[in-house]
Amino acid sequence: MPKRILQGTVVSDKTDKTVVVKVERRFTHPVMKKVVRRTKNYQAHDETNEHKVGDIVRIEECRPISKTKRWVVLAGEGKSA
Repeated sequence: MPKRILQGTVVSDKTDKTVVVKVERRFTHPVMKKVVRRTKNYQAHDETNEHKVGDIVRIEECRPISKTKRWVVLAGEGKSA
């Protein structure tokens, strides 16, 4: 089974080797037929502490690293424009 990869924006980098990434998904509401935006925060492992608030990053699911961390930031993803 392939690992999921999501893209989002770093909203917090205060903890050591961890970033909080806000991921937005858009879908059509089944009754209203309008596009609805939903956001969710994921805690991701950032081994080198290189990502800062505002960066656009891609995260990949992985084995559990801690109680809340099940995602890891993919290496090589850059800063926001």
